[in-house]
Amino acid sequence: MQHTNLQDDAAGGPVWGAESEDLNATKLVWPAGKQIAEHIADRDVVYVVLGGTLTLTVGDLAHELSAGDVLIVEKGTRRALVVGSEGVEYVTAHRRRGGLQIRPLTR
Repeated sequence: MQHTNLQDDAAGGPVWGAESEDLNATKLVWPAGKQIAEHIADRDVVYVVLGGTLTLTVGDLAHELSAGDVLIVEKGTRRALVVGSEGVEYVTAHRRRGGLQIRPLTR
């Protein structure tokens, strides 16, 4: 297993990452009010909140999460995130992605 300490940045983002043959895990820290735009992931992702609060909207359902909460979001589901007033610290884990792959454009 490999792990990486990532640079801490006032703007927030990943601060730590680890990977095994099958899994990726990333610790993220975001400041109050940060928004992650709606997106769709290509694999299931588990969110584990370590501190602070966030609203994770999955499809049309908003989940208010705080320290100790865990939520699994299934692949192919729309998701967006808004950080609460004290910021948030959480870990995500998902099946490991391969390296960058260039695919032909399909029309």
